[in-house]
Amino acid sequence: MTGRPRDGAGLYDDPDFLAGYRHLRRTGQGINDELEIPAMNAVLATLPVAGARVVDLGCGEGGLAVRLAMAGAAEVLAVDASEQMLAAATPHPRVRYQRADLATFDLPAGSADLIVSSMALHYVEDFDILVSRAASWLSSGVFVFSVEHPVMTAPMVAANGVVDDYADEGRRERTWFVDRVVKYHRTTGSIVATLRRHGFQLEVLDEPLPTPEQVAAHPHLAIHRRRPPVLLVAARALST
Repeated sequence: MTGRPRDGAGLYDDPDFLAGYRHLRRTGQGINDELEIPAMNAVLATLPVAGARVVDLGCGEGGLAVRLAMAGAAEVLAVDASEQMLAAATPHPRVRYQRADLATFDLPAGSADLIVSSMALHYVEDFDILVSRAASWLSSGVFVFSVEHPVMTAPMVAANGVVDDYADEGRRERTWFVDRVVKYHRTTGSIVATLRRHGFQLEVLDEPLPTPEQVAAHPHLAIHRRRPPVLLVAARALST
């Protein structure tokens, strides 16, 4: 790979990456519309969103934040490190956008009733610290997030349908629109153990997969029946 590493804090402000990412979303060639968004919506539909104080970590252009506001959330604090993504974010009277790096972002204790994150936390190096902070923000409530599935992040050298290096957690570099995109691999067990260590009780552990009917309608999804692309987690903070 060539060029400088691109970590989560600056990746979505890289013009070459941003152009590729926006084309992917515009054309529906990714996994968001058919897999991740419906799975996230299904979990959120079981939670008391109306009247909730919500924090959206890695909000991008605000799609999830606005959906939650439209579902009745009292307020949504939507946080992202990318200036370009926030500049294009969808406005809503109950959504407040804030530019911040998730590695250092913090809030006062008890600030939130619901924390969400869509396909962002695999860019965060120290998941333990982030989960510790999230536990303090929720006096009670639920943390719902999706990440790139660990079977996808695991290989040191990425190859479709190949699972390798699974036990070796840590930094990975990938080519995705640009070279040297930095992500962090954690095993499923490690993710769950970290949540439990900080007082969360696991409620949902899901691996959204395309149906044969979806593959017939969207052939680019066929590879995702060979291995899950997304891990979706919902965990409740236990009151102390």
